[in-house]
Formats: sequence, C-alpha cells, structure tokens
Amino acid sequence: MLAAKAQNWSESSHRFLKLCADSGNVEACYTLGMIRFYCLQNRGSGASLMAKAAISSHASALYSLAVIQFNGSGGTKSDKDLHAGVALCARAAFLGHIDALRELGHCLQDGYGVKQNIAEGRRFLVQANTRELAIVLAANPSAVSPSSWLTCNPHRHAAGGGCPLLSDFGCNVPAPEAHPANQFLSEWFWGRNGGIPGPGLRLCSHSGCGRPETRRHEFRRCSVCGAVNYCSRACQALDWKLRHKVECTPAERWADEDGENEDNDMVNGEEAMEES
Repeated sequence: MLAAKAQNWSESSHRFLKLCADSGNVEACYTLGMIRFYCLQNRGSGASLMAKAAISSHASALYSLAVIQFNGSGGTKSDKDLHAGVALCARAAFLGHIDALRELGHCLQDGYGVKQNIAEGRRFLVQANTRELAIVLAANPSAVSPSSWLTCNPHRHAAGGGCPLLSDFGCNVPAPEAHPANQFLSEWFWGRNGGIPGPGLRLCSHSGCGRPETRRHEFRRCSVCGAVNYCSRACQALDWKLRHKVECTPAERWADEDGENEDNDMVNGEEAMEES
C-alpha cells in the first residue's frame, strides 16, 4: 500500500504518485485523488482520479465519492446528491468497506437518501461492527480479552484508545487504523495550518478522517453541544464511541456566525450514534 507523508510532500513525490496512477495503480489513483481534491483544492482532477479507482472497485474510493455526494463537497449545498451517495455507499458496502456499511446502516435507519428501513439499517450496523472485530482479531488475537465474550456491559464507555462495539458483543477493541490517505490529510492540515483548512472552515472531528470542509458549514454538528462536526454519519458514529460520548455536554443553543447553518445535517449524538 502506498503511503505518502504530508511533511515530505514535494513536486517529486507528486510526480511519483502520478506516474503510479498513470500506470494503473488504483491505490495511487485514490491517494492522489484525495490529496488533489482536499489538500491542493484541484476538485475536478481529484474527483476524476478517485472515480478511476472506483471503476476498478476500490472500496475506499467508492466511499469517499459517496461522502462527496452526500455533502456536495467542492460545490454548494444544492449540489448534494443523496441518492448518488447512497448508491456509491452501497457498492462500497458490498465490497466490505466498514465505514460504508456503517454509513449505509445509518442512512437506512434515518431514511436519508433512501427509503427508511430500520431493521435493514441495524443489520448493516451489526455487520460493520462484526467486520471491525474480525479484522482486529485476525491482526492481533490478544487485542480482545477472552472474558469479554462472556460479559455484556452495555453501559461501558470508551477507555483509553479502545472502541466499544455493540452491546450485543460486549467487548472492547483498539480504534481502527486510518487509511494512509486519511493520515495524509490529517498531517497536511494539522501540520501546515494548525487544523484550520481555511477561513471559517473546519476539519472533521473524527481523528481518523482528516477531511476538511470545502465551504462554510458543510459538515454536520452535534446538536447537543455544537462543539464537534463530522463529514459523515460513519465518522460521527466512530467518534461518538471513541471519544465524544464521554465529552459531550448539553450547551445553550449555539448560533452560527453568519446564520448559514445547514440545519438538515445536524444530528443528536445520543440518538444517532448508539448502534446497540
């Protein structure tokens, strides 16, 4: 897997990734597509490279294009295409992409871009968590204590770097490792701009994401505290389990500086994030 580093980014590394992409390396297409779209703000070229990877059934590329469609990234609020986002997400989920499974599950539960089907949505959420656990066990069987299989504690919160799964499983696993492209985005924006991608813009609050807003108020906020924002329901679900569940405190109704809040994107953390 290609792993470009933001701190070492240069024209030569850009050319190398482009050569790899031109030679048909789908991972290079996806990684360079993400870098161009979000970091270099070359939206057209970046989206085209991600689409090239998606055509080759690259699950992360399909999911990233879904996030772009859900948010209307690179355009205006009216450029959102929820149906296209769901279709791309479904394809990525079919390929086993965990975030896509989680995103599709929340879309089905909420009726977001697709006809509401709560039972089917929960099935996708269970599948996402099952795959998440299976990956951890395959990589490190000792990551989950055997006793956790026998003890169900649905009220347990995240501790340290662990990520509590469904209360049906009652176990705790390490946080999933971010894709190199997402690691690059995080390093790029935190290393160069202190986590501020541009005037009035915000990064996704999930530490494993790194996606920035491409316009003001593009991402959804937690409607309880208003202190965090997310590019997707999947990122919101993960951050809720990893961190925000123990940090979120109700606050007085927050107001946007210029009144341009995209209200339909706000989600209550407790209602949207519980997957059990």
